[in-house]
Amino acid sequence: MPQQPIVSKVILSDVLSKEELRAYSRPSNVKAGLILAGNWLLIIAIFAMVVVWPNPITVRLGVLLLAGRQLSLSVLMHDCSHHAFFTTKRLNEFFGRWFTGGPINICVRAYRDYHVSHHQHAGTPGDPDRIFTEKYPVSRASLKRKFIRDFTGQTGFRDTIVKLKNGGWSQTFPWAVFHIALITILTMAGAPWAYLMWWAGELLIYPALMRLRQIGEHGIAQDRNSRDARDNTGTTLASWRERLLVAPNNVNFHAEHHLFAAVPSYNLPDLHRTLHSRGYYKGFESVTDSYSAVLKKAIREKSAQDEALTPQNA
Repeated sequence: MPQQPIVSKVILSDVLSKEELRAYSRPSNVKAGLILAGNWLLIIAIFAMVVVWPNPITVRLGVLLLAGRQLSLSVLMHDCSHHAFFTTKRLNEFFGRWFTGGPINICVRAYRDYHVSHHQHAGTPGDPDRIFTEKYPVSRASLKRKFIRDFTGQTGFRDTIVKLKNGGWSQTFPWAVFHIALITILTMAGAPWAYLMWWAGELLIYPALMRLRQIGEHGIAQDRNSRDARDNTGTTLASWRERLLVAPNNVNFHAEHHLFAAVPSYNLPDLHRTLHSRGYYKGFESVTDSYSAVLKKAIREKSAQDEALTPQNA
């Protein structure tokens, strides 16, 4: 039996200099401010669309787009928790609390304490996020059940209750301020009903987008127990449509983020292109072409007998 060729692993120091890494790791208040403003302008535009043209098509489109922006805010909150979005800790903490984590009721400081363990133990049994992806790939029926729970609000309602129960007043205050401001502004615009769109996006769409994001990041990893990010983490090359919904703010470049958590998200695409062009991913399956390809990798075909034995809540 012929032996499989051995692929020599390229190490980072062979493809990226310290000077290049310092350049990629340099944050910019201008870039961060423009990205944050762009996200909020899009949220305003979505609500303006349904206020000006209220009909079933714009409302449904608005709910879908709002869910994508909610995911986008969670990504920016994540970047602020790393202190890798703005140039100073103070700016990251302020905008992480009030303009990214606040509206989705996530405390940036509490998230950072939790998230550090994820980076330290990514994919391994010590990873607190392992529970979300450890069973992948799953059967087609199991994946379908998971998304049904997401799209019917079961996941979103559960997560909302958990956040309200676990968060003290310090965490929920920015969230409460946001919701009071949102319903007040929409009422003044003559469309208080549009406030429900935010909840529809958060309860019915956002959980499914988050699940797909998590699958792409760690669910289809080659070897979760490896300490090499090329084995335990995935990067997905997203289309503009996918970037609008499931991969906002370059969150799809997740392998690069795990390699260098200090690199701001707006520099991750350039970092990926550099590493890829220099052969860093050669011999690995850490880069996937699209999220439709991610879903295909997440499915493990099972026999009818095996499927019958699968618990309904798997």
